[in-house]
Amino acid sequence: MADITLSAGVRQNLLSLQSTADLMAQTQNRLATGKKVNTALDNPISYFTSQSLNNRASDLNALLDSISNATQTLNAANNGLTSLTKLVQSAQAIAQQALQSASTSAVVNGTVTGLTGASVITFSANTDTLTVNDGTTTATFTAAAGPGDTVTAIMAAINGTANLNITASLNTDGSLKLTNLVGGNIVIGGTASAGELAGLGLVAGTTTGAVNATRTSLATQFDDIRTQIDSLAADSSYNGVNLLNGDSLTVVFNETGTSTQSIAGVTFDASGLGVAAAANNFQTDISVNVALGDLTSALGSLRSQSVAFGSSLSVVQTRQDFTKAMVNTLQTGADNLVLADTNEEGANLLALQTRQSLSTTALSLSAQADQAVLRLFG
Repeated sequence: MADITLSAGVRQNLLSLQSTADLMAQTQNRLATGKKVNTALDNPISYFTSQSLNNRASDLNALLDSISNATQTLNAANNGLTSLTKLVQSAQAIAQQALQSASTSAVVNGTVTGLTGASVITFSANTDTLTVNDGTTTATFTAAAGPGDTVTAIMAAINGTANLNITASLNTDGSLKLTNLVGGNIVIGGTASAGELAGLGLVAGTTTGAVNATRTSLATQFDDIRTQIDSLAADSSYNGVNLLNGDSLTVVFNETGTSTQSIAGVTFDASGLGVAAAANNFQTDISVNVALGDLTSALGSLRSQSVAFGSSLSVVQTRQDFTKAMVNTLQTGADNLVLADTNEEGANLLALQTRQSLSTTALSLSAQADQAVLRLFG
């Protein structure tokens, strides 16, 4: 095929049209995609920098899901602490109500005051015995050979008897005190004479004490609440993690895993809180007061842990907000490198269309010079 020869003027205007067409195609692509850098060929530095920033933003976005889960896990634990506090306070109310009901366990207060553990009680014979019975079990103290026996030794014989529900202690005035812990009678006997018993302020016979049905009912309610404490603590999980049932949680804050926070869980069932079952069916004030002491300690633990979880939640939420802001910063920076200014590109397209029109006209004028040769053959 023979080459076609164009005049210099036509060729120059043709090149101008081709250049304008290329620029229009580029401008239209930018308007269509919204980007001025679509491939590494457009601008390698901007393209790869933008890609790196977007990759980090994507990694941080993925971490936001786990951070959100950690936030909800802490919220679940906090909900559990709030409800556990209410249950413990209910148990407190029950125990306090038990104190308002009279303790009907048998209590024997000796009439001799000023006794101490070292006080010596003299028996006339070293084979004389003192027995204390709760209706089922008997404690027996046998006098020893020698000048006498101490009150400490007598109390030790009573308190050291297995399965005996009676305790021996000294009142503030020094008199001997025997208490049936579970309700019922105290029977004092043995071979000791009335005079020998009098040294301890005791009299042979039975001191009655019926079980207080009100206290027994309250003790049952108390134990029911303990069961609910166990259930509630076990139900305070989120996504398989229960910070109130011994589980722990580690929250990762950055894409390299170098920034983390470990949140230690606790075991806050009834045993973990130190809330024991109602001892002796709350028949004695001692048992009730011990329970109240346990409950006060449990409330302190709940409140202290609530502060600890609250502090952890504050850190997690702060890092969550920071991560969201960081993702936005990274994405904005990445977009600034590659996004096109649509207003500018629109103006460019309009200018190119005008230039194209002018170049077409110029090409037509250049061609007219060649067409003038045809007139010579007209």
